[in-house]
Parts: sequence; C-alpha cells; structure tokens
Amino acid sequence: MPSFDSFDPASHLSRRQLLAAGAAAGLGLAGLPAMAAAEKYPSRPITLVVPFPPGGSVDVMARQYSDALARALGATLVIDNKPGAGGSIGAQFVARSKADGYTLVASSQSSHLANPLVQPNLGYDPVKDFDNIAILGRQPNVLVTHPSVPATTFAEFVDYVKARPGELNFCSAGAGSMGQLNVEMMQMVVGTKAIHVPYRGGSPLITAVLGNEVQFTLDNLVIFLPHIQAGKLRALAVASPTRLPQLPDVPTFAELGYPQLNQTSWTGIAAPAGTPPAIVATLHQAIRKVAASPAMVENLKARGVIPPEDMTPAAFEKMMGERLVTYAEVVRRANIKPE
Repeated sequence: MPSFDSFDPASHLSRRQLLAAGAAAGLGLAGLPAMAAAEKYPSRPITLVVPFPPGGSVDVMARQYSDALARALGATLVIDNKPGAGGSIGAQFVARSKADGYTLVASSQSSHLANPLVQPNLGYDPVKDFDNIAILGRQPNVLVTHPSVPATTFAEFVDYVKARPGELNFCSAGAGSMGQLNVEMMQMVVGTKAIHVPYRGGSPLITAVLGNEVQFTLDNLVIFLPHIQAGKLRALAVASPTRLPQLPDVPTFAELGYPQLNQTSWTGIAAPAGTPPAIVATLHQAIRKVAASPAMVENLKARGVIPPEDMTPAAFEKMMGERLVTYAEVVRRANIKPE
C-alpha cells in the first residue's frame, strides 16, 4: 500500500519512550539511579479511563485486569467509563491529564488508530500525546452473520453479498471505527458492496446484529463469542494467527487466502505523555506480571483473547505506527468520514 506521508512513527519515538523501554526491558526498579520519587508510586488511587460504554470489548478487557493489576501495584484502581466520539472523549481527557501515573487510559485501535486517521481535528496524537505502556491482549476479529444469511462458508458469503450489491447492511461501533475499517478493507479485497450502519458502542452493535437490523459485522471476537456458542450468530472466518480452540471449525483469513485480513486488534494501557520513565516502568512491569500469570492467561484464552507478548513501550509505539500507515490507505480509498 502507498505510505501515509503525513505520519512518521519513528519521529515520535523520543528519549522518554526509549528510557521507559530500557527500564521495562530489564533494568528493573533496583537498576534506576533516582528512585526516591518513584518508590512512592502509587500512593493513592489510580483511575483507568475506559473511553467506551460498559459492555464493549475494551471495557471487558479493562475489567478483566483491574483487580489483579490493583494488587500488583498495591493501590486501588478505579474504572471510569468516559464514552463518546468513538473513544475520543476519554482519550483526550487522559492526554490532557497530569502526567503523574494516576490517570491512565485503556487504549485501543478505535481510539488510537481509527480516530486519528478519520477525525481531522481530534485534539490528540496517538503517539506524541501518550506514553503507550503495554498491551493487555490481542483480540481476534471475527466475521459473524445473522443466521438469516444462508451462507455457511466465507466463499458462500462473498458470493451472496456480491449478488446483492448495496442490499446487505453491516454494523460497527461508530462511523470511522475499527469495525468499519475492518469491513471496508475486506470489501476492497474481495470485491463486495454492503452498507455501513454505525452504532454507538459495542452493546448496541451486538443488539443490532442479534436482531437482524444488520446482517454481518467484522469486529472483536470477545463480545460475540457467547452468542456464537449459543447459535445466535454464525462465525465464518477469524483474524487470528491460528484457529481458535473455542471455534475449531472456523478458518482464519490466512487459511482462506487473505493474509492481509488476518490482523488482530489490541487493547493496551497508556498514560499522558511526559509521565516519568520510572513510573512507566513500574506500570509496565505490573501489567506484564498480571498478563503472564497462569490465571490471566487462562482467563483470556477462555474469552477468545490472545495473551499479549512481552512488548516494550517503544515496540508498542512502532507497531502502532505501522498500523497507522496500513489503515490510512483504507480510509482514503473508502472515503471514510466521521459522523
């Protein structure tokens, strides 16, 4: 795909990210010279802002981590839902908060990838305005249809939609959200044409596809898995490195011959830019401790989430920059506009 000329991810990897990455990668708290202030962190409750309504995939992930992360940090952690504008309101609130480690955001591809590409005057930069600390998990995306759609395989689905250009609807959690970008990329690759119907968040999205207001969607598995297992929705393909144990009969997009559609989503935690490197390291280490625990690994797998790899803050931001380049072309070609 052509490059996204207006965004240079390397230019945003400043000394603060490199310091935080070094600390998180192996220096440990004992290896940092000036730790008097950091040793006092955290000394009061930490607020984790979820920039989406309760019940969506980002909210579910944040709440999976909240208790264990609070124990790992030795502090109270409070979830604060600040939904609106596809995650922009909550993300902007954190970007403008004091960079002291006490106000964090549950970041996602919607708030830190789709919105920056779609919204012309967003009010924050997903890399420059945050210290992106760690990934909580990678969510496979799943193509699901309402059972009224007669297709039982991905090939049959493509043929069914192609035969009805503009007649079927698909949903997402908002105009310009990752759900829309995922489907628009798929449509570019396979040559279908369906109509986008935006909703406000994950819960309304689920209701819409369960009620056959829309016929399909391609979004995070975690919010659809119980309905797939109950037979209320049909899964036709997953974006995942391998087939999922919960859906062993559902092929990956790569298996089907579409590796470019086989990208997982992610949920992470970020702090305002300028957060002291020692605090970033403390948060990174605590998140990794929880993420690598057997209980969390099993919890995530049971929900269809891929446990996160040990990725430094600098590597996290590099991955974000690469995704921004890829999806910028989708936004341009599909002429995706905000609501």
